[in-house]
Amino acid sequence: MSAVQDAARGAIAKDVVKITSEDDARRARERVDALLAAPLTSDSAVQVALLNNRGLQAAYNDLGVSEADYVAASLPPNPVVSIARTAGKGSVEIEASIVLNILALFTLPARSEIAAREFSQAQYRTVETTFRLAAETRRAWIRAVAAQELVNYLVQARLSAEAAADLMTRLGETGAASKLDQARAGAFNAEIAVQLAQARLRARTDREALIRALGAWGKDIDFKLPASLPPLPRNLDPATNVEVEAIQRRVDVLMARRELDATAKALGLTQATRYISLLELGGGGTFERSKGAEGTERSHKLGPELGLEIPIFDFGETGVRRAREAYLRSLNRLAEKAVNVRSQARAAQQAYRASYEIARRYQTSVLPLRKIVSDEALLRYNGMLIDVFELLTTVRESIASSMAAIEARRDFLLADVDFQAAIIGGGAGSGGGSGESAAPAAVSAAAH
Repeated sequence: MSAVQDAARGAIAKDVVKITSEDDARRARERVDALLAAPLTSDSAVQVALLNNRGLQAAYNDLGVSEADYVAASLPPNPVVSIARTAGKGSVEIEASIVLNILALFTLPARSEIAAREFSQAQYRTVETTFRLAAETRRAWIRAVAAQELVNYLVQARLSAEAAADLMTRLGETGAASKLDQARAGAFNAEIAVQLAQARLRARTDREALIRALGAWGKDIDFKLPASLPPLPRNLDPATNVEVEAIQRRVDVLMARRELDATAKALGLTQATRYISLLELGGGGTFERSKGAEGTERSHKLGPELGLEIPIFDFGETGVRRAREAYLRSLNRLAEKAVNVRSQARAAQQAYRASYEIARRYQTSVLPLRKIVSDEALLRYNGMLIDVFELLTTVRESIASSMAAIEARRDFLLADVDFQAAIIGGGAGSGGGSGESAAPAAVSAAAH
């Protein structure tokens, strides 16, 4: 777990813990309660998920299983002891033997090195799972806060629309507003109500997605979220050589390299043992006791025993071919991974910069201009220079621009998360590749 903890602190500045005792569970619970007591920020949401998500704990248990397999592969083979007793017609024969797999003992250093590489690969896989949960939690938090911000904005718009509809109704009763103007105001109010209902449904759905990422239930789901998303940064970091950085830091690339190393080592071991796949050395002893006319006779016999598998039908070619194909498969997967990672890093950087420009354009240009248009339209309506239809059209366009600005800020924050995931791993496009690792199969072929 130390490698996973160091990676989490270095890449995402968060703490992870494998809960193995009541004390670990109590400390994690206390920290989660403290984080949930305050309004949940993006960073605190990620920390809660890393401490409270049971799926992540299951991934840590998988790492523990891999560690046990690594320790088992590093131990020498156990000797086999057998005892047999036969009796009949006044004689008793007891035979005992002990057998040790000499080939497994001689190849123990190579197999231990392969197991160490496989365990390192399992560590990288667990790190990637941790990074993926952190990124998914951050995305869920952004969507939940943005959805709630849209709800809050539409609530205010609904109040204004209701006031406008009521005013038109009263003016219609006095004859100052036509039936058409009343219908337009009523339709506008109804449209805002429908948008508010849709936004509330989306907010509930996005909040539930965040709850699942946090692993929360019971009273924990009553956490509070900020009223709005964080503001845009003034400037973007001048990131350069994102392709090189992604190749050097992406967890799935490092994992693919470890898989290639393990299959290469397994290929060498298979080639070295292609002709001799079973070599056993043992010692045996026989004790015989029989009764005859001259009394009881006893005899002891001791001697070594050597077992060797004769490669009559299989000279090890199938094992070598299997290991070679596994190595080439790992090599091709690593090459494919490198190409994909470079492309994903470029695409994520482009989306990050483009979404920032879009959100900033809304903030610096669209919304200020929309405010001017709305203020001027209201002045003209009060001066009876425009009718209700033109005023409602202006208000509708202003509401649409404000909602689009919130969504643009949300999209930029999501692009920021995707960009970071494209560099360190854990994004939607990362992964260990299709299929299971080829190294265990090659090691198994070499060990038999």
